[in-house]
Amino acid sequence: MSVQTSRSGPLAESEVFHILGNDRRRAIVQLLAQESGQIDVSDVANEIAATESDTTPVPNNLYKSVYVSLQQTHLPQLEEDAVIEYDSDTKTIHPGPNFDDVLTYVDGHDDDPSRVLQLHVVACVVGLGIIALSGLELPMLSSLDPVLWSVVVLLAIGASSLYRLLE
Repeated sequence: MSVQTSRSGPLAESEVFHILGNDRRRAIVQLLAQESGQIDVSDVANEIAATESDTTPVPNNLYKSVYVSLQQTHLPQLEEDAVIEYDSDTKTIHPGPNFDDVLTYVDGHDDDPSRVLQLHVVACVVGLGIIALSGLELPMLSSLDPVLWSVVVLLAIGASSLYRLLE
């Protein structure tokens, strides 16, 4: 795949997959997202080398190899695709215009699906609690129809899921 030298528009999905198809480029995006702003290239190289070596301390030759591959291959490609902005003077990287487009494809970085799951669990527990209590013949709750509450809870979960899907 050819890399464009001056990107003015968004990345195509196939370009995003090409970018994230390499472990080191994916790690750069993940590390930059964790730092929320900027990160030193030496820190990125150290983190990637530590992940690849599984030993402490990181062998110096592996660190150098990773650092060189970042400088010569991965950072230029990410910069040309406007995923990052690289400051060669300070040796730091910042998110570029297409950073968020790429980040949405990285595991664990999509608008926190655990919150939606928590909302669904709470709705289910509250709905089941009301349904169970309505069968106990308690004064105010015995007038509630369990079938109606089942439908209301399912509609709330369905609406939440549909809203999330259409975002």
